[in-house]
Amino acid sequence: MLKIEAIIQPAKLDDVKNALIEAGIDGITILEARGHGRQKGHSEFYRGREYTIDLNPKVKLEMVIHDELKDKAIEAILSTARTGRIGDGKIFVSRIDDAIRIRNDERGESAI
Repeated sequence: MLKIEAIIQPAKLDDVKNALIEAGIDGITILEARGHGRQKGHSEFYRGREYTIDLNPKVKLEMVIHDELKDKAIEAILSTARTGRIGDGKIFVSRIDDAIRIRNDERGESAI
């Protein structure tokens, strides 16, 4: 089992979510996030005063999947989240040792 975490631009959420569903990914957790990488934020004016916005809005997707869905999931995210500009996001892949369904104590890959 693998956990895929993707941090993307909020405007790309619907496209990425639909692509993941089409790729056969059933369970997705979506979180609102704020952060920065190389982007470092920007300045805005509000009522004549300048404010520095150093944490940009992002969306974090988390999913635990079977190993054989890894390439499909990554390709679905890459093909729909990419704009070619700084701030498109990141994908992290990590191994999961166990999964437990709380409802009935089901364990392992059958729990996902």
